[in-house]
Amino acid sequence: MKFTEDHEWLNPDVEDGDVIVVGITEYAATQLGDVVFVELPEVETRVAKGDEIVVIESVKAASDIVAPIDGEIVEVNDALTDNPGLVNEDPLGAGWFFKIRVEDVGALDDFMTEDEYKDHTGN
Repeated sequence: MKFTEDHEWLNPDVEDGDVIVVGITEYAATQLGDVVFVELPEVETRVAKGDEIVVIESVKAASDIVAPIDGEIVEVNDALTDNPGLVNEDPLGAGWFFKIRVEDVGALDDFMTEDEYKDHTGN
């Protein structure tokens, strides 16, 4: 698992190494507060690193999640539509946002390890 400075996590899919599962960290979920709405991207959407692709609304604020890497959205977590609170309950598991097929899995090397992320957040 790798981490971004924007508090996203990226985890290669165990069944398809070209697919990366993306969500937000526990730290980010805590900072947001109770998530009440999540708008996910459309499957088959091509995204570039930095594109705003997920909208999250919480009791505290609204924020956007940006694509951490170039690729194509191949699956979204439809469970979040009915239960956005999954982001708070299980941010590193059931609260994932989307799966993205990437052309260069090696790009994951550019992101932080768990220890580097902990240093980044001071946790």
